[in-house]
Amino acid sequence: MKQIKIMINGLPGNVAAIVAKHALEDNRFDVICESLTGPEIEETEHTIGSTAFRLSTPDKHDVVIDEIKKKEKFFISIDYTHPSAVNSNAEFYCKNNLPFVMGTTGGDREALMQTVISSSIPAVIAPNMAKQIVGFQAMMAYASETFPNLFKDYSLEIVESHQKGKADTSGTAKAMVTYYNKLGINFSVEEIKKERDPKVQKEKMGIPEEYLDGHAWHTYTLTSKDNTARFSFTHNINGRDIYSLGTLDAVLYLYEKINKEKKGKVFSMIDVLKG
Repeated sequence: MKQIKIMINGLPGNVAAIVAKHALEDNRFDVICESLTGPEIEETEHTIGSTAFRLSTPDKHDVVIDEIKKKEKFFISIDYTHPSAVNSNAEFYCKNNLPFVMGTTGGDREALMQTVISSSIPAVIAPNMAKQIVGFQAMMAYASETFPNLFKDYSLEIVESHQKGKADTSGTAKAMVTYYNKLGINFSVEEIKKERDPKVQKEKMGIPEEYLDGHAWHTYTLTSKDNTARFSFTHNINGRDIYSLGTLDAVLYLYEKINKEKKGKVFSMIDVLKG
Protein backbone atom coordinates (compact mmCIF):
# COMPACT_ATOMS: atom_id res chain seq x y z
CA MET A 1 0.00 0.00 0.00
CA LYS A 2 1.20 3.46 -0.90
CA GLN A 3 1.87 5.63 2.14
CA ILE A 4 -0.74 8.30 2.79
CA LYS A 5 0.59 11.80 3.34
CA ILE A 6 -1.01 13.43 6.37
CA MET A 7 -0.69 16.74 8.19
CA ILE A 8 -1.69 16.88 11.85
CA ASN A 9 -2.90 20.28 13.01
CA GLY A 10 -3.27 21.26 16.64
CA LEU A 11 0.16 20.48 18.05
CA PRO A 12 1.30 20.70 20.78
CA GLY A 13 -2.22 19.76 21.93
CA ASN A 14 -2.57 16.42 23.66
CA VAL A 15 -4.81 14.60 21.18
CA ALA A 16 -2.89 15.89 18.18
CA ALA A 17 0.35 14.73 19.82
CA ILE A 18 -1.01 11.21 20.44
CA VAL A 19 -2.25 10.99 16.84
CA ALA A 20 1.17 12.09 15.62
CA LYS A 21 2.90 9.50 17.82
CA HIS A 22 0.79 6.66 16.43
CA ALA A 23 1.06 7.90 12.85
CA LEU A 24 4.85 8.16 13.04
CA GLU A 25 4.96 4.53 14.19
CA ASP A 26 2.61 3.33 11.43
CA ASN A 27 4.20 2.69 8.03
CA ARG A 28 0.86 3.29 6.29
CA PHE A 29 1.36 7.01 6.87
CA ASP A 30 3.93 9.61 5.87
CA VAL A 31 3.64 12.49 8.30
CA ILE A 32 4.36 16.04 7.16
CA CYS A 33 6.44 17.74 9.85
CA GLU A 34 4.31 20.88 9.95
CA SER A 35 1.37 21.73 12.18
CA LEU A 36 -1.06 24.66 12.03
CA THR A 37 -1.75 26.04 15.50
CA GLY A 38 -3.75 28.76 17.21
CA PRO A 39 -2.72 32.35 17.94
CA GLU A 40 -1.95 31.58 21.58
CA ILE A 41 0.84 29.11 20.79
CA GLU A 42 4.25 30.63 21.46
CA GLU A 43 6.33 27.59 20.51
CA THR A 44 7.73 27.44 17.00
CA GLU A 45 8.70 23.78 17.18
CA HIS A 46 7.42 20.67 18.94
CA THR A 47 9.24 17.35 19.06
CA ILE A 48 7.60 13.93 19.22
CA GLY A 49 10.10 11.14 19.64
CA SER A 50 12.91 12.13 17.30
CA THR A 51 10.66 14.07 14.91
CA ALA A 52 10.49 17.86 15.07
CA PHE A 53 7.36 19.63 13.87
CA ARG A 54 7.33 23.28 12.86
CA LEU A 55 4.37 25.10 14.40
CA SER A 56 2.65 27.92 12.53
CA THR A 57 0.21 30.46 13.96
CA PRO A 58 -2.81 31.66 11.90
CA ASP A 59 -0.97 34.61 10.34
CA LYS A 60 1.36 32.11 8.65
CA HIS A 61 -1.12 29.42 7.64
CA ASP A 62 -1.51 30.54 4.03
CA VAL A 63 2.23 30.75 3.44
CA VAL A 64 2.90 27.36 5.04
CA ILE A 65 0.19 25.58 3.06
CA ASP A 66 1.44 27.14 -0.18
CA GLU A 67 4.92 25.84 0.63
CA ILE A 68 3.65 22.35 1.35
CA LYS A 69 1.47 22.21 -1.76
CA LYS A 70 4.50 22.98 -3.91
CA LYS A 71 6.16 19.83 -2.52
CA GLU A 72 3.20 17.51 -1.98
CA LYS A 73 0.64 16.69 -4.65
CA PHE A 74 -1.89 15.36 -2.16
CA PHE A 75 -2.29 15.02 1.60
CA ILE A 76 -5.05 14.68 4.19
CA SER A 77 -5.26 17.11 7.09
CA ILE A 78 -6.21 16.03 10.62
CA ASP A 79 -7.69 18.71 12.86
CA TYR A 80 -7.43 18.62 16.66
CA THR A 81 -7.24 22.31 17.40
CA HIS A 82 -9.69 24.37 19.49
CA PRO A 83 -13.51 24.64 19.42
CA SER A 84 -13.26 28.33 18.56
CA ALA A 85 -11.32 27.48 15.39
CA VAL A 86 -13.56 24.73 14.01
CA ASN A 87 -15.45 26.78 11.44
CA SER A 88 -12.58 28.97 10.30
CA ASN A 89 -10.31 25.94 9.95
CA ALA A 90 -12.90 24.09 7.87
CA GLU A 91 -13.24 27.13 5.62
CA PHE A 92 -9.46 27.21 5.27
CA TYR A 93 -9.25 23.52 4.31
CA CYS A 94 -12.07 23.89 1.78
CA LYS A 95 -10.59 27.04 0.27
CA ASN A 96 -7.29 25.24 -0.23
CA ASN A 97 -8.86 21.97 -1.46
CA LEU A 98 -7.50 19.98 1.49
CA PRO A 99 -9.55 16.87 2.40
CA PHE A 100 -9.65 16.62 6.18
CA VAL A 101 -10.64 14.64 9.25
CA MET A 102 -12.18 16.91 11.90
CA GLY A 103 -11.95 15.53 15.43
CA THR A 104 -12.24 18.92 17.12
CA THR A 105 -15.57 19.43 18.87
CA GLY A 106 -17.56 22.64 19.21
CA GLY A 107 -18.23 25.41 16.74
CA ASP A 108 -21.34 25.79 14.59
CA ARG A 109 -21.77 22.19 13.43
CA GLU A 110 -24.50 22.95 10.91
CA ALA A 111 -22.34 25.63 9.30
CA LEU A 112 -19.39 23.23 9.40
CA MET A 113 -21.28 20.61 7.41
CA GLN A 114 -22.54 23.16 4.92
CA THR A 115 -19.05 24.51 4.37
CA VAL A 116 -17.89 21.08 3.21
CA ILE A 117 -21.02 20.31 1.19
CA SER A 118 -20.56 23.59 -0.67
CA SER A 119 -16.90 22.85 -1.38
CA SER A 120 -15.00 20.58 -3.76
CA ILE A 121 -13.55 18.29 -1.07
CA PRO A 122 -14.78 15.44 1.15
CA ALA A 123 -14.21 15.24 4.90
CA VAL A 124 -14.81 12.96 7.87
CA ILE A 125 -16.39 14.95 10.68
CA ALA A 126 -17.27 13.45 14.07
CA PRO A 127 -17.54 14.69 17.65
CA ASN A 128 -16.01 11.40 18.76
CA MET A 129 -13.40 9.36 16.91
CA ALA A 130 -13.49 6.33 19.23
CA LYS A 131 -15.07 3.58 17.14
CA GLN A 132 -16.45 1.64 20.09
CA ILE A 133 -18.22 4.68 21.51
CA VAL A 134 -19.57 5.54 18.08
CA GLY A 135 -20.88 1.98 17.87
CA PHE A 136 -22.61 2.45 21.22
CA GLN A 137 -24.16 5.66 19.92
CA ALA A 138 -25.39 3.77 16.87
CA MET A 139 -27.13 1.26 19.15
CA MET A 140 -28.78 4.13 21.00
CA ALA A 141 -29.84 5.68 17.70
CA TYR A 142 -31.41 2.38 16.67
CA ALA A 143 -33.26 2.11 19.98
CA SER A 144 -34.54 5.68 19.76
CA GLU A 145 -35.94 5.11 16.27
CA THR A 146 -37.30 1.61 16.94
CA PHE A 147 -38.72 2.15 20.43
CA PRO A 148 -39.80 5.81 20.61
CA ASN A 149 -40.93 6.99 24.06
CA LEU A 150 -39.57 3.80 25.67
CA PHE A 151 -38.48 5.87 28.68
CA LYS A 152 -41.38 8.32 28.73
CA ASP A 153 -41.84 9.90 32.20
CA TYR A 154 -38.32 8.87 33.24
CA SER A 155 -35.84 11.48 34.46
CA LEU A 156 -32.31 11.66 33.09
CA GLU A 157 -28.97 12.73 34.53
CA ILE A 158 -25.91 13.05 32.31
CA VAL A 159 -22.52 13.55 33.92
CA GLU A 160 -19.41 13.95 31.77
CA SER A 161 -15.88 14.41 33.05
CA HIS A 162 -12.89 15.48 31.01
CA GLN A 163 -9.48 16.95 31.72
CA LYS A 164 -9.39 20.48 33.14
CA GLY A 165 -8.26 22.01 29.85
CA LYS A 166 -11.25 20.87 27.78
CA ALA A 167 -13.14 24.05 27.04
CA ASP A 168 -16.49 22.81 25.74
CA THR A 169 -19.14 20.35 26.87
CA SER A 170 -18.59 16.86 25.52
CA GLY A 171 -19.78 16.53 21.93
CA THR A 172 -20.58 12.88 22.61
CA ALA A 173 -22.83 13.79 25.54
CA LYS A 174 -24.58 16.41 23.43
CA ALA A 175 -25.23 13.89 20.68
CA MET A 176 -26.67 11.40 23.16
CA VAL A 177 -29.28 13.93 24.31
CA THR A 178 -30.99 13.65 20.93
CA TYR A 179 -31.47 9.90 21.35
CA TYR A 180 -32.84 10.22 24.86
CA ASN A 181 -35.27 12.89 23.68
CA LYS A 182 -36.62 10.43 21.09
CA LEU A 183 -36.89 7.82 23.82
CA GLY A 184 -39.37 10.12 25.53
CA ILE A 185 -37.22 12.08 27.98
CA ASN A 186 -37.46 15.85 28.20
CA PHE A 187 -33.82 16.88 28.61
CA SER A 188 -31.69 19.68 27.17
CA VAL A 189 -27.99 19.98 26.42
CA GLU A 190 -27.75 22.75 29.02
CA GLU A 191 -28.62 20.23 31.75
CA ILE A 192 -25.50 18.14 31.16
CA LYS A 193 -23.29 18.21 34.23
CA LYS A 194 -19.72 19.03 33.22
CA GLU A 195 -16.95 18.12 35.66
CA ARG A 196 -13.49 19.66 35.23
CA ASP A 197 -12.18 19.78 38.82
CA PRO A 198 -9.26 17.30 39.24
CA LYS A 199 -9.90 17.00 42.98
CA VAL A 200 -13.52 15.99 42.47
CA GLN A 201 -12.54 13.68 39.63
CA LYS A 202 -9.96 11.87 41.74
CA GLU A 203 -11.60 11.80 45.18
CA LYS A 204 -15.30 11.50 44.34
CA MET A 205 -15.37 9.89 40.92
CA GLY A 206 -12.38 7.58 41.30
CA ILE A 207 -10.57 8.58 38.13
CA PRO A 208 -6.94 7.35 38.30
CA GLU A 209 -4.53 10.20 39.00
CA GLU A 210 -2.37 9.40 35.98
CA TYR A 211 -5.36 10.07 33.70
CA LEU A 212 -6.66 13.28 35.23
CA ASP A 213 -5.07 15.21 32.37
CA GLY A 214 -6.56 12.93 29.72
CA HIS A 215 -9.85 11.07 30.17
CA ALA A 216 -13.49 10.98 29.10
CA TRP A 217 -15.95 9.52 31.59
CA HIS A 218 -19.67 9.58 30.78
CA THR A 219 -22.62 8.26 32.78
CA TYR A 220 -26.26 8.41 31.71
CA THR A 221 -28.72 7.57 34.49
CA LEU A 222 -32.44 7.08 33.87
CA THR A 223 -34.88 6.87 36.77
CA SER A 224 -38.59 6.06 36.68
CA LYS A 225 -41.12 8.56 37.98
CA ASP A 226 -41.85 6.45 41.08
CA ASN A 227 -38.14 5.66 41.67
CA THR A 228 -38.70 1.91 41.40
CA ALA A 229 -36.61 1.45 38.23
CA ARG A 230 -33.17 2.76 37.38
CA PHE A 231 -30.99 2.28 34.32
CA SER A 232 -27.41 3.45 33.96
CA PHE A 233 -25.12 3.45 30.92
CA THR A 234 -21.45 4.27 31.33
CA HIS A 235 -18.44 4.56 29.07
CA ASN A 236 -15.17 5.55 30.72
CA ILE A 237 -12.06 6.17 28.64
CA ASN A 238 -8.63 6.74 30.17
CA GLY A 239 -6.01 8.29 27.93
CA ARG A 240 -6.38 9.23 24.27
CA ASP A 241 -5.17 6.20 22.32
CA ILE A 242 -8.69 5.10 21.43
CA TYR A 243 -9.36 8.42 19.68
CA SER A 244 -6.09 8.54 17.79
CA LEU A 245 -6.48 5.00 16.43
CA GLY A 246 -10.03 5.80 15.30
CA THR A 247 -8.75 8.99 13.68
CA LEU A 248 -6.20 7.09 11.62
CA ASP A 249 -8.91 4.65 10.54
CA ALA A 250 -10.93 7.68 9.42
CA VAL A 251 -7.96 8.84 7.34
CA LEU A 252 -7.73 5.43 5.65
CA TYR A 253 -11.46 5.54 4.90
CA LEU A 254 -11.32 9.06 3.50
CA TYR A 255 -8.34 8.20 1.33
CA GLU A 256 -10.30 5.35 -0.27
CA LYS A 257 -13.27 7.64 -0.91
CA ILE A 258 -11.38 10.56 -2.47
CA ASN A 259 -11.74 9.40 -6.06
CA LYS A 260 -14.84 7.25 -5.64
CA GLU A 261 -17.38 9.63 -4.16
CA LYS A 262 -18.63 12.99 -5.27
CA LYS A 263 -16.75 15.90 -3.83
CA GLY A 264 -18.20 18.17 -1.19
CA LYS A 265 -19.39 15.22 0.89
CA VAL A 266 -19.36 14.78 4.67
CA PHE A 267 -18.70 11.34 6.12
CA SER A 268 -19.26 10.33 9.73
CA MET A 269 -17.58 7.75 11.93
CA ILE A 270 -20.60 5.53 11.30
CA ASP A 271 -19.55 5.54 7.65
CA VAL A 272 -16.04 4.61 8.74
CA LEU A 273 -17.36 1.71 10.84
CA LYS A 274 -19.47 0.43 7.96
CA GLY A 275 -16.68 1.01 5.43
